[in-house]
Parts: sequence; structure tokens; C-alpha cells
Amino acid sequence: MQLGIVGLGKMGFNMRERVRRAGHEVVGYDRNPDVSDTTSLADLAAKLTGPRVVWVMVPAGEITRNTVAELSEVLSEGDLVIDGGNSRFTDDALNAAKLAEKGIGYLDCGVSGGVWGLENGYGLMVGGDAADVERAMPIFDALRPEGPREEGFAHAGKLGAGHFAKMVHNGIEYGLMQAYAEGFELLEASELVENVPATIKAWQRGTVVRSWLLDLLVNALESDPELDDLRGYVEDSGEGRWTVEEAINHAVPAPVISAALFARFASRQSDSPAMRAVAALRNQFGGHAVQTAGPTSGSGSTQG
Repeated sequence: MQLGIVGLGKMGFNMRERVRRAGHEVVGYDRNPDVSDTTSLADLAAKLTGPRVVWVMVPAGEITRNTVAELSEVLSEGDLVIDGGNSRFTDDALNAAKLAEKGIGYLDCGVSGGVWGLENGYGLMVGGDAADVERAMPIFDALRPEGPREEGFAHAGKLGAGHFAKMVHNGIEYGLMQAYAEGFELLEASELVENVPATIKAWQRGTVVRSWLLDLLVNALESDPELDDLRGYVEDSGEGRWTVEEAINHAVPAPVISAALFARFASRQSDSPAMRAVAALRNQFGGHAVQTAGPTSGSGSTQG
């Protein structure tokens, strides 16, 4: 089967290679000529035999929307576009409508696997028409992990379901990472535990908290046992925010995911205005000690 891939970054590059290893012909386009097989989207379309399948793997938002709009001009009726990026599910109806004007099909696909997907395979969650899903199944089978299809692939539902499922997946990921991180900090703070990396490594077998994320934490600790080579500053891709917004929209309690998201916000504050207010209030009602601001905000001497 032929496949066009637009976007050959960290994931798209490896996805092209995995699909090729499965015996399919893949033509990729990227603005970086060093990795691209073609010079433009029009050139990509010309190198594929219709009806064509093109996988979009570019940053979510405006870049994806612009790419879909450009593809609508160079593809033909009967072709199929799959958005495998982390687009917000609400964008899928807009993208599908743009392509439908030209008779081009559309699927949304949430993809998990990161830089490890080339060797391990990718978890895939797809939304859209069943006939389009079946048509692209050889590509999905090439990308998913080896083993039973249902363990690495799901036709999650109608248009938008794939990206909605991936959004929730990433929200859960926020909570899991935060729990491991808090456990690490508590172990580090204890005078009783003398070998934190070994303790966490012991959790990899026979415990209920074992997971791939735990394995990745062990990998990180092996190269930097106290993680002091890193700053505790954490960005968010947006999917955690969207998950919390949808939890509110559906009146679904999501305290763990919400707290994990807000912890990321807190990581970016070298001196929190909110916590300065808390310190001021404690001092006002109870005379509790505060720290006065010195040359850098939030540092200084203790006042009784």
C-alpha cells in the first residue's frame, strides 16, 4: 500500500520508517529538505497513485488546519487524509468539512508511543467512518504494536473520537506522572531511605505501580540519580487543559488530572503571588514568620 506522510519530525520520521519496514511504500514531505522525499505537497500528491492516503503529522492548531487546507487543493475526490497529530477534537469537524468540499475523506487518529514507537509500535485511537478506517487498516496494522489488534488499536467512534480519546489518555498521563514525581520527592526527603533510585527500580517487578512510565523514570534516575541536572519547570502541550475543560463540560469530577495540571503551572513560578498572599495572611492572623523579599523576589531573611 502507498502512504504519504506530511511532517517528519520526531514521530513522523520514525512512523515513516516503521511503515516502510512493514513493506509499504511511503513518500514523506517535510519543510526540512534533509529528511523530505519531496519538494512540496503538490509534489507529494503527484508521487502517489490515486486513490491516495495522506497522514498529517504536524503541530496541532493553525499549522494542521493550514496543512489540511493545502491538501484540499492538491488531492482529489476519493482520497483520504488522516490527522495523526494532537489536534483538539473540535478541529476535526472543521477539517473534515474543508476536505468534504472536494470529496476527500478524513479520519482523526490519536497516536501514543513517542520516540519509542519505531521499535515498540504506536497505540492508535481512530475516529471517523468505518469504511475509511477499513481502507487505512494496513497502515494502522503496520504502526500498532505486534499482537492482538485490540491491544494497540481502537476505532473509538465517530469523527473526533480519536482525538478525544487521546486527549483523555494524555490527561491520565498527567496524573500518573505527578504521582510518581511526588513519590520520588517524598523518598528524597526521607532520612530513612538511602538509595532512592534502587527503591524505585524495585517497583518495576511484582508491584501494582509498575508501568512503562515507571520504567522511564528508572532510566532517568540511572543517568541522574537525584535529577539535579534538570530544572523543575514543566510545560504542558494543551491536552491536559482540554481534558479538564471537558470534565467541567460533562460534570465529571477529575481532581487528580486537574491537580496535576495546576502543579505544572506552579512549576513555572519562581515566586508565586498566591503563596505570597498566603504568607501575608498567616502573618496577619497568627503572627507566623515570613520571608522578606531580597535582591531576587521571594528570598531574604526570616522575620518573627
